[in-house]
This record gives sequence, C-alpha cells and structure tokens, in this order.
Amino acid sequence: MADCLGHDSFYTENKDGYDRNHGPIPHLDGEKHRVRVDGLVHTPLELSPAELRRDFPQHDVSCALQCAGNRRHTMRTLLKEVDGLDWGDGAVMNCRWKGPRLRDVLDRAGVAVPKRGEAHVAFACHATPCQDDEYYGGSIELERAMREDGEVILALEASTKMNGKTLPPNRGFPVRVIAPGIAGARAVKWLDRVTVQLEESPNFYQQRDYKVLPPEVTDREKAKKWWARVPAVQDMPVNSVVAVPQSGATVTLSARGTTVVKGYALPHGADGPVQRVEVSVDGGKTWADAEIVDGKEGGGRWCWVLWAATVRLQRGATGRIVSRATDAGGNLQCACPGWNLRGVTYNGYGEARDLRVV
Repeated sequence: MADCLGHDSFYTENKDGYDRNHGPIPHLDGEKHRVRVDGLVHTPLELSPAELRRDFPQHDVSCALQCAGNRRHTMRTLLKEVDGLDWGDGAVMNCRWKGPRLRDVLDRAGVAVPKRGEAHVAFACHATPCQDDEYYGGSIELERAMREDGEVILALEASTKMNGKTLPPNRGFPVRVIAPGIAGARAVKWLDRVTVQLEESPNFYQQRDYKVLPPEVTDREKAKKWWARVPAVQDMPVNSVVAVPQSGATVTLSARGTTVVKGYALPHGADGPVQRVEVSVDGGKTWADAEIVDGKEGGGRWCWVLWAATVRLQRGATGRIVSRATDAGGNLQCACPGWNLRGVTYNGYGEARDLRVV
C-alpha cells in the first residue's frame, strides 16, 4: 500500500503492525502465567496457556484490529486540535488469530447472570504499570462475548504473515483478547483476568478515555463531568483511506492522463464485509467505483479490503482525491464526522489532497 501502512499485502507482518501500549511491554513466563476467570460465574477458573490450548477447541479468526484513534491526525488537521497521540492512517493491522472462543471458556465456568443483555465481561492485565491506572483494563458486553458469530477469542497465536507462532511479547504474549469489530482498546494484551459483572470495567481506559465526547467538551477540565455520561467506544465505524498517493505527493500521469489510486476500507463493527468503495476527484460531486482487489470474497466480515481505482486528473492542477466505503450493513462513510476532544473514531472521507499533478 503506502508507507503509512508499511505493507502491501492483505495480512500484516508482525513488524508492520501498529503498537499501542499504556506502559512498558512485559516479558512473561508462559508456563507460569495464569488467566483467572471469576465474577458472576458458578465455577471460577485458573487456566494456563497450555490448558487454554489443550482443553478447548481452537478457533481461527481473521480480523482488522485498529486503535480507536486511527486517523486522529486527519481530525486534528482538518477540524481542530485534539488531545491524543498523532496517529495517521496506519493505526490498523489485519491478521489471523487463533485460540479458544471466550464463550467456550465462560461456558466452562458457568455464567451466573439472569439477563445476559445487562452484563459485561471485563478484561485485565496486572503485569505492567500503566500511565493512568494501576493496571490496564477494558470490557465488552457479555452478549457480544457469548455470540458464536461474534468470534471473540483468547488469542494464543497469530498466523499467516505472523507465521502461525505464539504471540510475540509486543502483541500480548502469552494471551490476548481479540474482539473483532471492536476498538483495539478492548483487546487487552497480557491477559490475566476475565470477570463477568453487571457493570463495565472500572478501569481508567474504559471510563475516562476512548469515548466520543460532545463537541462542547474542549479541554480535560470540561471533560470531567462528561466521562460518566458518555458510552465507551465499542464498534468502530465504516471507514476508508487513500494510501497511494499520499497528501502532498507529486503524481505523474500516464499518457492517457490517469493515475492509479490505492487504499483500504473497513466495515462498521459486525456489519462487514465492505461491499463497495467509491472514489471522487471533484470533491464528491461524482463518484466512480473502485475495484476491491483483496478481501471481499475470502477475507470475512471482520477484515479490511484493499482497493484500487484508475482516475483521471488534470495536469498542472492541484489535485484532490477522496474515497468512501459502504459495508454489508448499509453503513456509508460520511464526508466529515463531528469533532471530539480525544480524536477517536474519525471516519471522514479518505483523502489525498494538495497533489501536484504533472
């Protein structure tokens, strides 16, 4: 694709995947590591990685994993300043993961809540200190975790371009949550506790971060009264990115006055796969279909698709190319979402602007 992605294949190499950690990377002993399953269950469990691999069916899932702040730089530059790391368009990775389904583990423990739609599953890692809390934690709805087609797993391996080996330390060895379609903030690395409970995780990163605050919240002081009133980000929105050419590039046209545009697109939450990507060279007045070159058929509902289109530009002009995606759920990428202080879930049109066309 482009330098902002670091790779041009459907599955991401380990060295090219984005890393977001809120503390130092721990190097754990897989043989001594245990994952405790507790809370509202009939039989609390303590499971080693070996037991998770041996005692439960192993499930492969391919999915895109992205930071909630993917494309934050675009929100910052096109709208106004935000509070957060300056992620470009590449805080995303598309991989195959393998491990037991979370639902199978919870079935073994015996979920003890009368209404699953009102409960949550909290994940925690106590192995490393964090910037803003004593441990890292997050949670998802229990109902999502227990859905067979939700494909939430406790990942022990990352395969294909990650070579089917155990997770490397920076990816969460020895156990990591993978919750397809949900923001990467909930994909807790170095997992050591799974708790069924009636409320969300109390952790800082669930309660006071990774939320779409209303536009009137313009600083951290104003945010204080809103954190408890705004839901945590879960499903990520439909999105697309123009990766080639990048903004500010010089585009050399063919003899026919055309150039090839490439990018990726992502579905909303569980509404994949992406069914259509369109591009425009006139600011969205007219659109032409791009070709989905990888991922639409064999990638599955959780993956990105890679797309390409040939467009005609005018030599000597300053060019601008935008893209938009539509997924199987009918979600259409918007021109420009509202601004929020943390700069999360940005999904305005993919864009390459200020192109020098020669």
